[in-house]
Amino acid sequence: MPRPSVLNSVERKFILLVGDLVIVLASLNVLVNNAIDAKYILMGLKVVVFSFGIISYLVLAYILEFYNLEKVAKRRYVFTQSLYISAMYVFVVFIFLVIVYDVSFWRMPLLYFMILTPIEIGLWRLFFRNIFRIIPVTKNVLYIYDEYATNLVKEDTDVINGEEMKTFYKVKLTYPLEQVNYINKKLFMSAVDKIDVYIINMRSYDDIPSELEKVLLRAILLGREVVTFTSFYEDVYQALPIRSRNDSFYEILQLRNRKIRYLGRIFTFGVNFILSLFAGLVFILCIPFVWFGNLFFNRGPLFYSQKRVGLHGNEFSIYKFRSMVVDAEKAGAAMATTNDARITPFGRILRLFRIDELPQIISVIKGDMQFIGPRPERKVFVDQLNEMIPYYSARHLIKPGITGWAQVKYKYGENLEDSIRKLEYDLYYIKNKSITIDLRIIFKTVTTVLFSRGV
Repeated sequence: MPRPSVLNSVERKFILLVGDLVIVLASLNVLVNNAIDAKYILMGLKVVVFSFGIISYLVLAYILEFYNLEKVAKRRYVFTQSLYISAMYVFVVFIFLVIVYDVSFWRMPLLYFMILTPIEIGLWRLFFRNIFRIIPVTKNVLYIYDEYATNLVKEDTDVINGEEMKTFYKVKLTYPLEQVNYINKKLFMSAVDKIDVYIINMRSYDDIPSELEKVLLRAILLGREVVTFTSFYEDVYQALPIRSRNDSFYEILQLRNRKIRYLGRIFTFGVNFILSLFAGLVFILCIPFVWFGNLFFNRGPLFYSQKRVGLHGNEFSIYKFRSMVVDAEKAGAAMATTNDARITPFGRILRLFRIDELPQIISVIKGDMQFIGPRPERKVFVDQLNEMIPYYSARHLIKPGITGWAQVKYKYGENLEDSIRKLEYDLYYIKNKSITIDLRIIFKTVTTVLFSRGV
C-alpha cells in the first residue's frame, strides 16, 4: 500500500509561517491594548502598528533566512536563531513607536512583549523541529534514465540527494531504460509503491516504454510527483542544469513574463534610478576616506578599470576602487581568490564592506550596466568558458549587473568551475526574470553587505 504523501518544503514553510504569525499577532495585541498608555490609543495607531509589525517581521525573516528548513532542522541553531531574530523584531517595533508616536508604556506588558515574544517563537520553532523529526520529510525517489545519462548516474543521484544543501529527496531506486526491464518484477513493483517522486532524465520522452508509462500514469493518479530532472533541478536549486540532455535549455530563449515586460522595464528603471542616487552619494562620501587610506596603506592609483563583456558580447570599461597591489596581473590574467596574496590589507577592508564595488555606479549611469543582472566577466575568461560551454554567451542576453542571482545564491567565484556553476544561476535568472526575483536579490544583497557573506 502506498505511504501517505510527504509534505513538501513549501507546505512545511507555510505551517511554520502560520505559527509565527499567530504569535506575532498575539504579541502585537498585547503591545497595543495593554502596553501602550490608553490616552495614546487610536484606531489609526492600531492599524499602523499591526501593519508595521507584520511587515517588519516578514522582511527581517526573509533577509535573515528565517525559513531556511536546513537551519530549522538543527536543534542547537533553531532556538538561538529564533531568539536573536525575534528580539531584533520586537526592538524595531519598540523603536518605531517611540520615534513615530512618542508614546508612553506600562512596564510589565511592555516587558511581556519584548521578552516573551522571542521565547514563544523559539519554543514554537523547537516544537516544529521535533514534530518533523517524527513525521517523514524526505521524499523517496525513483530515478529513471536512458543510455545518454548512464555515465552521470552517480553525479545526478548526488544532486538529487543533496551534497551542498539539504534537498529532502533521496534516491531509493534507479531504472536504466536501456539495460533492464524491472516493470514485470514483483519485488520491484512492491518497492515502487513506496516511491513519492519519479524523476526522469532522458533525451527523448517518446522512448518511454508503454509499461513504464502505465506506472507513471498510476503514480500521477495517486498524487505522486512525476517530473523531469531539469524541472527538479530548477525547482530545488533555483538554477538551470547546464548538463541537461533534453531540449529544456532552449526554453531560455522564450523568456517568461513577456506580457508584463513593460512593467518590468519600468521597475528596472526605477531601481537603477533610486539606487544610483543612493549609491552615488555613498560613493562620493567614500572617496576622501579611501584616498586617505590609500595614501598610507595602499600606495598607488585610487581607481582601476578593466574591460568586461556586457550586453550582446560588447566590451565596456568597469571601474572599481583598487584593492590589489599595483601590476597585480603582470604574470597574466587570473581570477581573484578568497585569500589572494595580491590583495592589500587595506584592500581587504574595502572588499569586506563591498566599498571597492561602488565606482561601478559610473557604468550604471553610462548605461553599460544595471544594478541587477549577471556579473560581467573579462573577455579572456569568457573565451575560455565559451570553449567549455558553447551556450555560455546566453548570459549576455541582458545587461550585466552589480549584483545578481548567482552572487546571492553561490559562493565567491574563484575559478572557471565556479563560473560554470554561477552560469546555472544566471540562466535561471534570465529565464525567470521578474519583479519578485529582483526584489529577492535586493534583499539578499542587503544581507550580504550587512553580514559580509555571499558575494
